[in-house]
Amino acid sequence: MCDYSLMGVPNRLATEHEDLVAHRFPTGSMGLASPSDVKRIARSAGSRPRGFWVAVKEFFNPPEQAPVAAVCIPPGARLWLRDIPERLQSAFDVAVQEEVVFTQTGAMVNTYRDAVRFSNGMTMRLQELREGQRVRVLDLSLAEPIEPLQEENLAFRR
Repeated sequence: MCDYSLMGVPNRLATEHEDLVAHRFPTGSMGLASPSDVKRIARSAGSRPRGFWVAVKEFFNPPEQAPVAAVCIPPGARLWLRDIPERLQSAFDVAVQEEVVFTQTGAMVNTYRDAVRFSNGMTMRLQELREGQRVRVLDLSLAEPIEPLQEENLAFRR
């Protein structure tokens, strides 16, 4: 739903037909976020102070801004994964866009376990997504039991 490393980040549950993007959070973990939240942070980070003293003041007293919220997906939800990079297309034998099922690779603590399963049975952790990759939530109503995946279906970058 939301990896252990995103528990210190504000989060919320996804809604059906919502568009999301892969985002690297301050924890270093890849997760899903609202594109408008990510753009808001990018705009504020890209704005330049008007002068030297304003820059010094903001360095020691940075302006407060709301952090990007992690968007949690329940296991079994159907997603439309877009912009799949060529290296992942080759590694997982998939197209540039695919319907996937959100799943978890187990219940072990302190591990990345959020993943997507392609129709060919291959499973990819969310950590493998490219930052900015687009995801559309198709359906949240399908629930699946959490069960350990077979090692031969897991493909992780080492």
